[in-house]
Amino acid sequence: MKRRDFLICSAAFAAIPLSAYADALNYKPGLVKSELAAGKTVFLDFTATWCSTCATQARVIDALKAKNPAYGAAISFIDVDWDTYKNSKLAQALNIPRRSTLVALKGDAELGRIVAGTSRKQIKKLMDIALQASTS
Repeated sequence: MKRRDFLICSAAFAAIPLSAYADALNYKPGLVKSELAAGKTVFLDFTATWCSTCATQARVIDALKAKNPAYGAAISFIDVDWDTYKNSKLAQALNIPRRSTLVALKGDAELGRIVAGTSRKQIKKLMDIALQASTS
């Protein structure tokens, strides 16, 4: 393989994770509260760009959303940048221990969470709980 071809392929693969986040909202203070107040089910992804566990979780989430578009239609996915918001009121209120934490919320209730888990089965279960809550 020529060096140029390798660089082009590498750049293309590097761009894939960025496109995977296209339909997730980026967290800003007040966003979660407004989404919940609007009656939406919220799926928080406390993530960091440098975190390999976070990247694996994102790939699983994106694959599940691609397989079942109902997830994206019914659930408000919000990416929370760990490096920026690890000491935020949101992280403190939810007692978030670390990056690579996924949390599903509806109203005032936490539906479930995963800390550093990357199992497709485990993440699908949490997304299914969030989907079910969004329709009830």
